[in-house]
Amino acid sequence: MKNTKVKVMVSIGMLSSIAYLLMLLNFPLPFFPNFLFVDFSDIPPLIAALIFGPIAGILVELIKNILNYIVTGSPTGIPVGHIANFLAGIFFILPTYYLYSRLKTRKGMTLALIAGTFTMAVMMSILNYFFILPFYTALLKFPDMRNLVVPAILPFNILKGVMMSAIFMLLFIRMQAWIHKISRLKSV
Repeated sequence: MKNTKVKVMVSIGMLSSIAYLLMLLNFPLPFFPNFLFVDFSDIPPLIAALIFGPIAGILVELIKNILNYIVTGSPTGIPVGHIANFLAGIFFILPTYYLYSRLKTRKGMTLALIAGTFTMAVMMSILNYFFILPFYTALLKFPDMRNLVVPAILPFNILKGVMMSAIFMLLFIRMQAWIHKISRLKSV
């Protein structure tokens, strides 16, 4: 039992490190505001969730963002962007995990990724409109950018979710049997 917990903790640490490194490899998309960046750092937390359960996925998301905040900081001193990234990751991985845990097929994973993408896009649009963008407006004296939610933030998050889902499906096709085998050891 103790040996399994150590393996889980080491795996969470390793996946967090990979997620952090993937977070550094971010890039903007043309036609979107320059503060929106795509990265594939939500893939390791999704793998953690599928293997060890949703708490492991949340921990990987949390550690990834803490590491990034320690290294890069925040212009406000308050990690608003890191909190937004953490929430976006949670809104992507949890619906994906819960739907896939009921439909354990490739088609089920496809449906789960669609649900995760839709949930992330809608929830982040709501949070950006009511909390995140007003916070930047109040703290950094940015102009009110809530008018960007529907034409920019919602489609950006949909596109980001589709891109992450496509990359993840390429990995998942090769890793599906291994994930099922390893997930039997989960204890988080």
